Amino acid sequence: DAPALAQADVGIAVGAGTDVAIETADIVLVRSNPLDVSAILGLSRATYAKMIQNLIWATAYNAFAIPAAAGVFAAWGLVLSPAVGAVFMSLSTVICAVNARLLKLAK
Repeated sequence: DAPALAQADVGIAVGAGTDVAIETADIVLVRSNPLDVSAILGLSRATYAKMIQNLIWATAYNAFAIPAAAGVFAAWGLVLSPAVGAVFMSLSTVICAVNARLLKLAK
């Protein structure tokens, strides 16, 4: 099993398998239930969706925040102090982290 798992794009081993197969696999099913494969696929799709959401959020935020921090919007009265910019940047990171933690709710 180990050579096939090593060649596969994603190798899935059953927890009751051999040690070599378990070490070679990318994913190890703790239970010997083949239905867990569909749960893994669902979780991977949810993870990918969260990744895309966070990339979109970060891109949109930075498209506005970087010019604002550079003073591009000063002509319209929008000037950010460095401290406020740092707080907003930290807030952006927290928003992405909280969004990623919402994966725990995925079933």
